[in-house]
Parts: sequence; C-alpha cells; structure tokens
Amino acid sequence: MAHTKTRSGRSAPSRRLFGSRLKSVAIIIVAFRTWRDNVARRRALADLTPDQLKDIGHPEAHRPELDVVKAALTRNLMSMR
Repeated sequence: MAHTKTRSGRSAPSRRLFGSRLKSVAIIIVAFRTWRDNVARRRALADLTPDQLKDIGHPEAHRPELDVVKAALTRNLMSMR
C-alpha cells in the first residue's frame, strides 16, 4: 500500500505570508490612528488662547514674529552683496 501525505507542502508558507500581511495591515492601522490623534491634538491646541495654554501647562504656541533689524546691519549686508 502506498504512503500518502495528508498535508500539502504549501500550507506553511501561505500561513507565513498571511501572517506578514496581517502584521503590515496592523502597522498601517496603528500609524493611521496615531496620525489622526496627532492631528486632533494639534487642532485642539490651535483653538486655545495663550491664557488657556498656560492653564494646562503647555508652552505658548510659536507664532511668527518679525525681529528688529538694525539699519547698520542692513547697510553692511547690502554692501557685501
């Protein structure tokens, strides 16, 4: 009587591929959730006033501001050009 195999040789690699696909999908889902939480946190902080930011212990948001440039510095820079 001939000996027959009950399991196919391809079942193990397909399980590994399926497992790696699940891991990659899980990583993508976690990255998306983290990104979404960060965006929500930034939007919530952007809506707060400087006084409210101080109340929660968060440093004041960086806002663009112009530095005062001395006229002599500007003249020197223009002369170097």
